[in-house]
Order: sequence, then structure tokens, then C-alpha cells
Amino acid sequence: MFNIVAREELNPTVTKLVVNAPLIAKKAKAGQFVIIRSHELGERMPLTIADYDRDKGTVTIIFQIVGKSTKILNGLNVGDEIMDFVGPLGVPSHIEGLKKVCVIGGGVGCAIAYPTAKALYDNGAEVTVISGFRNKDLVILEDEFKVVSKNMYMMSDDGSAGEKGLVTNKLEELLVAGEQFDEVIAIGPLVMMKFVCQVTKKYDVKTMVSMNPIMIDGTGMCGCCRLTVGGEMKFACVDGPDFDGHLVDFDEAISRSKQYMKFEAQARDEDCNLFNKEVA
Repeated sequence: MFNIVAREELNPTVTKLVVNAPLIAKKAKAGQFVIIRSHELGERMPLTIADYDRDKGTVTIIFQIVGKSTKILNGLNVGDEIMDFVGPLGVPSHIEGLKKVCVIGGGVGCAIAYPTAKALYDNGAEVTVISGFRNKDLVILEDEFKVVSKNMYMMSDDGSAGEKGLVTNKLEELLVAGEQFDEVIAIGPLVMMKFVCQVTKKYDVKTMVSMNPIMIDGTGMCGCCRLTVGGEMKFACVDGPDFDGHLVDFDEAISRSKQYMKFEAQARDEDCNLFNKEVA
């Protein structure tokens, strides 16, 4: 069992948990993830390692409440235990040799973007961060990003936080102004990453994206997380999660991501109905 040592609600739908997992903390690197199971009958969920502390032996995860399993996870408090906490899994983000990088995070994807930005900063790179949210109430990790970046820009759909517009608007503005990045790293919704790649392709800027499809075992055996990259089949759990964004078939990935939406909504609704009956 892995006990929770700290808990924080970052916004109404996003929660941060700090979990005691010394063996994972000892080996974890930016870009890797864990697969957790909150209880014996729970489903396996892949969650990116948002941070780690080797000295304290803790691993931080940040998740959005979108379905039954994340709702159950959100119900845990300090002192409670997570049944399974397996990792670190996946290939760490490549940061060596990068001197000037633009890290783009969209929504809860900022939780994945932060450890990469931090690792780059700690490695001596000049980091520019562009974060995007629907509105100010959904902003997360603003202070943390400021610490690990030379330049930070925040965008929001309605203009209530930072500048009004999309992350792609700010990215193209910087590129047109002459900014030159060794690499752009985009992490967030599939549609956001797709359009970031369309912008960077025009300016011939290498772009890495973090792909986080449905996973089951995290070892490449089940095939659920398969993607088409450069015309070849890849598995996000063992070949990624980072891939060259200009080679990813985003249309296929977006289509596959919608396959279980009906079942996820049904599970969420059933759980909500059960809760309402208990309250009644």
C-alpha cells in the first residue's frame, strides 16, 4: 500500500496528491508515469509523475476528475492508501543538449509539462513556457512555472487569465518575432497538440508531444495505447509517451480517444445516481 502524505485541490476539477513511494521516487525522471489502482476492484489508470522528492521518498501526481475512477481517487485524503502504484514507466523526456526550449501546456496537461520544464531548467536550458486554460478558475501551477522559466505566457479562451487567445497564437507570435527554439514541447489535449505541430511545421521547429491514450498494463502487451507515428505502429507506454509531433497521426489518435466516451459517461452517471440515492 502507498499512503497519501499531502493533498491539494488545484482547482474545482484538478487535485494534487503526494504519495509515499520511495522506490519509485529513487528512479523517476521527467516524462515518466505510474499506473495506479485505488482499490481492489478499481481500474488501472496511467498518471504522469508531476514531481518527485528522492530525499523524502515521495511522488506527486496531478489528475482531473473526469469519470468514476478519478472521482474515487479524489475521495481519498491524507493518511489513506492507494492499493497499487507502479512505476516509473515509459521513456524519460529527452533534455540533454537542449539550450533553448518552448514548453507548452494546455489545461491539466500543464501537470505533465511542469516536470519537463523543471528538468530542462535544472539542466541549464533557457525555458519559455506557454500555458493555456479556458478561464482563470482552471489555472494550475502558475507559480511553479514562473520559477523554472525565463519567459512565461498565459493564455485563456475568455481573457480572464493572462492574454485572450490560444497557445498557438502566442507561439506563432514568438516565432514571427524571430524567436528560435531548439525544440518545442507540447503537452495537452490532442487537438491542441495537433495545431501546435501545424504551426511549428511551417517554421521547421522540431516538436515533441506527450501522448497519453488509454492504457491497461503499461508494458506494451495489451496494445490499447497504440499510435501511428511516421507510418509505423508504436505503443505509448513503452515507446513513449514522447513522440515527434510532426510524425504523429493525430486524426487517428483523436478518433481512438473517443471510442470509450459513451462507457465512461455511463459509469460516471451510474456512480452519481448511486451517490444521490445514498444521500436521499
